[in-house]
Amino acid sequence: MQYFPARFVPLLSFLARAWSVTLNYQRINYSGVQELRNSRQPVVFAIFHNELFPLCYLHRNEGVIAVVSASRDGEILAGVLKDLGYSLARGSSSRQGFKAMLAAMRQMEEKGKDAVLTVDGPRGPRHVVKPGIVYLASRIKAFIVPVRVHMSTRFVFERSWDKFKLPWIWSTCRVVYGEPYKIPSRIKFSEIDSQAEILEQKLNLLSETQLNLGFRTQ
Repeated sequence: MQYFPARFVPLLSFLARAWSVTLNYQRINYSGVQELRNSRQPVVFAIFHNELFPLCYLHRNEGVIAVVSASRDGEILAGVLKDLGYSLARGSSSRQGFKAMLAAMRQMEEKGKDAVLTVDGPRGPRHVVKPGIVYLASRIKAFIVPVRVHMSTRFVFERSWDKFKLPWIWSTCRVVYGEPYKIPSRIKFSEIDSQAEILEQKLNLLSETQLNLGFRTQ
């Protein structure tokens, strides 16, 4: 995502809202997530960086805690998310990541809110899950919910590291929620990478559902 000066954040927030309101959202398998949230069970949403645009508006004003990169581009995203009603924990897996995880855990405990992580961000590799979410979910004893977004029409930024997807206006965005699951609360350090691989497999499996939903494979 290209860097914009911070003074443009209000304009970007307005454009994101105006663009997103035209989208046709469909949630798949969301009932299990609702049950967890209604029972106040902690949830961490796992998403890929290039599919975050539709989700920003869909989960607006829920107080979800977003772990956002400490980079300059992350500063812009943080401003937009804050305007959309998200709480913020700043940092990433490559810069101040541990500090961000601690901030997210503290906010989840104090506010009783869910969290969301772009598991392959902020710089990739694309669609490769990093271990931060495993550590967070294990420590907070939270359910992990893999999430994929399938857009009927979209523009793909081919030169970006993640091939960021922007749905065209009036597009149908089917948001598919995977089965919530927990990992061991006392996970060993040596097991974290394998748990990240399991989550990656779950996310990839969700992408295959687009064949049954009438969307093209990418």
